[in-house]
Formats: sequence, C-alpha cells, structure tokens
Amino acid sequence: MKFERKSGIFLHPTSLPGEYGIGSLGAEAYQFIDFLSLADQGLWQVCPLGPTGYGDSPYQPFSAFAGNPYLISLDKLVAEGLLAKSDLDNSIDFDQTRVEYGKVIDYKMPLLKKAFKVFKNSKIEEKAFNKFCRKNKKWLADYALFRALKDYFGGQAWVDWDYDIKFREEEAIVSYQKQLKDQIEFRYFLQFIFFKQWAALKKYANNKGIKIIGDIPAFIALDSADAWANSQFFCLDENRLPTKVAGTPPDYFSPKGQLWGNPLYDWKHLRRDNYQWWIDRFNLMLELTDIIRIDHFRAFISYWAVPYGKETAVNGNWELGPQEHFFKIVKKKLGKLPFIIEDLGLINERVKEVRNKFDFPGMKVLQFAFHEDLENKYLPHNYSKNSIVYTGTHDNNTTKGWYHNQAKSKEKNLLEEYTTKYLTESTYNKPSWNLLELAWSSKAVLAIAPLQDIISLGSQARLNNPGVASGNWQWKYQEKMLTLDLAEQLKDLTYQYNR
Repeated sequence: MKFERKSGIFLHPTSLPGEYGIGSLGAEAYQFIDFLSLADQGLWQVCPLGPTGYGDSPYQPFSAFAGNPYLISLDKLVAEGLLAKSDLDNSIDFDQTRVEYGKVIDYKMPLLKKAFKVFKNSKIEEKAFNKFCRKNKKWLADYALFRALKDYFGGQAWVDWDYDIKFREEEAIVSYQKQLKDQIEFRYFLQFIFFKQWAALKKYANNKGIKIIGDIPAFIALDSADAWANSQFFCLDENRLPTKVAGTPPDYFSPKGQLWGNPLYDWKHLRRDNYQWWIDRFNLMLELTDIIRIDHFRAFISYWAVPYGKETAVNGNWELGPQEHFFKIVKKKLGKLPFIIEDLGLINERVKEVRNKFDFPGMKVLQFAFHEDLENKYLPHNYSKNSIVYTGTHDNNTTKGWYHNQAKSKEKNLLEEYTTKYLTESTYNKPSWNLLELAWSSKAVLAIAPLQDIISLGSQARLNNPGVASGNWQWKYQEKMLTLDLAEQLKDLTYQYNR
C-alpha cells in the first residue's frame, strides 16, 4: 500500500496529561488531536493499546485483542450518567509528570466497578452492549474469564492456577463461568466502554484529517489470555511452560541482548489454521487504527530463540519464521495492507527481500545515523522514498538526552557537519529540532517524532529504557507545554517540506 507524504507525532495515550493520574480517552486526548490539527500534522502514532500487566509495558499485555481499561475517561462516564461528579475525588495528589500505576489502579478500579453497577441496573445501551459482546465473542469470552480468574487466584499467572482450569477442562470452565459471572460481565463492560470511547476519538481524529498508527507486537505475553486460551499456537511443554522464549542477540541497546521472555509461536500449527488467529488480530486493529506498525518484523522471517530459563539472551539461535507465505495469506484475506514495519537491528538480506516484495516502509532512526560515516543507512541522503523516519523511538532516549548524555564527540561533529551541509538555511539551534528538520526534509514518505522531541525535553522525559526493570512507561506531558507558538513552528516546518 502506497502512503502519502505526511508527518506526525508519537505519543502513547498514557502520556496525555490526565487529571486522574494517567492519560485517558477524555478531553486531554481531544486537545492533543486539536494540537496536531493546528500544527498541520497528519499522523498520531501510539504503542499497543492492550491491558498492561507487571512492568506496565504495552508490549506485554494480558491480551492481544483487548483494550486498556485504565485509559477509560472517568469524566465521560460522568457525562453518560454512569458516575456522579461527586464520585471523583479531586483531593488525591497525583504526580502530574509521571504515571503512578499502583495509585491509578487503586483509584480507578473501584470507580469503574461502581459505573458497571449503574450500567447493569439501568440497562443503559443494553442493545449496543449485547451487539459488541456478540461481535467480539471469539476473543472477549476467553479474555473476560481469564481476567476474572486472575483476580480469583490473587493475580497469579495462569501457569500457576489449579490444574483443571489451567488446562481448561470443560467442567472447570463451566463451573468458574457460573461462580465468577459478575466479574466476567464486568470485564465485558470495561471492553465495551474502552472500544466505544476509542471509536469516538478515532472518528474525531479522522474528521480532522489525522490518521492513527497503531502497533502490533510480534509476540504475546506468556501471562495472557492468548497463551492460556490458545496454547496450541505456542511452543509450550506438557506443563504449559515455554520450551524457548523470544529476545534479541546483543545489539545497540544491550551487550547481553534483550531477553523478552515471550513464548514463541508454533508456526506449523498456525499455518494449518491458515493464520486465522493473526487475521483476526489484524482485522480488529484495522478497526481501531488506520495504519499498523508491525513491531519486530524480522521475527516473521527468522527470530532469536532462547532456551527457557536462561538469564540472558546471549545463548540463543536463529529459527525460521513463516516468511512471505504469511503475508501472502494475510494480503489475500485483508486486501490492502496498510502496514509499516520495524526493521531495526540485525537485518539480513532475506528480511529485506520480504519487506520489499510487499512494499512495506521500513524504519530509519536519526539517533543511529551519526556514529559511523556518510555511508550510514540511517543518514537521510541514503533513504529510499518508501521508508518512515523517526528522530527516535519509544526505546530511545529523547534526542536532547541522547545529544547531551550519550552522543560521542564524533557523533556531535558529524551531526553539525551534516546539518550545515544539508540544512544551510536552518533556523534551529536545538539538537532535537535539527533532527526534526532532517526528518521532515528527507525523502522518506512518513516522518514522525516523539512529542518529547517536539518540546525539546531531556532524559527525564524518556518513555522506555530497554533492559532497565523500573521507571518505564511513566512519562506524562503537561498541558501548558503545547503552546500555539510550538504548533505554528511545527506547522511552518511541515509546510516548508511539503508534508
């Protein structure tokens, strides 16, 4: 699928300046879309939208299909009569710059349960709710039961549940469905509200000419409804533990590699089912977003498999994925493939062949561009048009933080020389805006920058630091940071480079 020349901003919704401890799908999200519109941006990119678990990572959700209930707007529930304004306790001192997930969960979940009781008793939107449940039954029934069971077992991972329900014995499932009926229905309600609020937000963005780029992780979490309900699709042993897990070999981010711990797919089994689980996943994501970013694309060609139980990812090996056959089937089922792909790291010729065969735009990251010489593939003059350029990604430091805390003298010198050569009329003297202009001026069809780089924030605003266990996914911006002057400046840059 060919894309129009556009630019946009990366911002995960948790980073919106929500009043109740975390960004939500309420007024702050609409205000951010208004800022995008004022700045003439055509794209809003987010991380995966699933319900997060331990570590708060959107790349390790409890479901590959469900939405994150902590993003639900409480003010919208008040507007719909499901909560009273007096229910919202404004005396709680939430950090305005960081998401405190524990505090958010303790505050929001009782209110969401209260809204559910009102919803259930009043039969508000009963027809719409029932229609949503029927439409999404294929994944929703397993997910709702899974979350109810996790609560019942005190948050334990499903591999530690009682034998009968761990192995999904029919009698046990029927028994728990009866016993946990209200808790299951509560999870149905949360998904109904999330999807409803997200659909309204997407419609608002689309009406302003803004497309949303979603994100599909290549792998799923072991402690997820997907692994529990569809264990046949994953490399698990007789005790439902992984035989091998996902990661990456040593790279830019980690000298010991990255040990993600996700179970690996049984691709032979998935192929026998004509990849229907993946087709369902793509179909749902295309309802939620306009463009899909496929994270860790190379895993579909070959992936780094690490024996389960290893402490690092060093001692893994490459195994073959489904390769182009997978995308042939997906294209046959979906038609157009509005995909962009993450093809960073160790990319071999086979990965490039499959990428090019389907015309998927690959990623270029400017923070990687200046540590070698002018042959570096991440330097803008080496781009193909069919690519998407980022100043940095959710895994990078902010550009200001990178420049002042990580970049070596050689990189700074090359950046200065390159900027002088290719941006002779540049009016910016900030590292983040120098990279921003290099991205916007490049021939890459899409250009995106994290909001932190638009605002020129330092390392304190970093969203994720791979390999570091704590402090990730917490950054929030403050409403006062998005000024009219900033919107005008970004609009001028966008106009200058025909985006």
